[in-house]
Amino acid sequence: MHTLAWLPIAAALAAGASAAAAAVWFALLVEAVPPEDRRYRDRPPLAFRVAWWPLRWAAHYLDPLLPARLRQRTAVRLRLAGLDYALSPAQFIAARGLAAVAAGALAASVLAGFHQSPHAWPVGAAAAGFALPAVWLRDRIQARRRDTLKTLPFFLDIVTLCVEAGLNLGGALAQAVGKGPPGVLRDELTRVLRDVRAGKPRVDALRSLADRMGEPSVSGLVAALVQAEAVGMNLGPILRAQAEQRRAERFAQAEKLAMEAPVKLLFPLIAFIFPCTFAVLGFPIAMKFIQMGL
Repeated sequence: MHTLAWLPIAAALAAGASAAAAAVWFALLVEAVPPEDRRYRDRPPLAFRVAWWPLRWAAHYLDPLLPARLRQRTAVRLRLAGLDYALSPAQFIAARGLAAVAAGALAASVLAGFHQSPHAWPVGAAAAGFALPAVWLRDRIQARRRDTLKTLPFFLDIVTLCVEAGLNLGGALAQAVGKGPPGVLRDELTRVLRDVRAGKPRVDALRSLADRMGEPSVSGLVAALVQAEAVGMNLGPILRAQAEQRRAERFAQAEKLAMEAPVKLLFPLIAFIFPCTFAVLGFPIAMKFIQMGL
């Protein structure tokens, strides 16, 4: 009996020692993560800043395990989203994993609070949490493309006026950045001017702009500017033609979206509006038949 009385105490001491060892091991892992120099990097989005410390620790240990193809594909999408100087591929993939764990744990805790067995709901919540950052990144890329298509003709008009007034291309781009509306294109042109001031050739800075944007209209503009500078052509007519072409593309895109609207409205009409209409019209008729005994 005396020996059995010590068993709970020994079990508690073993559990405490295990917890202390796990805490020390975790502290050593955290301590091994080197500090990150972000003086020359952009600020991450708000959702990433909220969980930045665990995100950075997870990314440090995840980075050596990532396949090269996955890392390259994620880096390309981050560049198209304008986040290549804010997040690394390992940090973004770690954010997807942390979102999956948080969503699964939240679903399990909610089910436990209602005294329900988890079943497959935490797994589905984890899958949704893992997919949510990718969906957000896709929407951000599409929003950047829409904003670029909308503001590019206006920026080209400013650059054309400045070039025809006697400024060189660098001064015209500076005037466009100073006078243009805020948005994606303004930020990217600011980055081009920053690269040029840092000593990067203007042609290389423009080509880097085309690579970052991944937009055919920007790539065509950059190709025209590079070719014009290579052969010494007058930039005014080229920029004016580019502005007219981009404006025509914007109107064509607007017409395409207008023509797609009736097709997109077809499913809501069939699924929601038509059944309600038939119910409203058929209810009096059905009531008449019921009153007549049919």
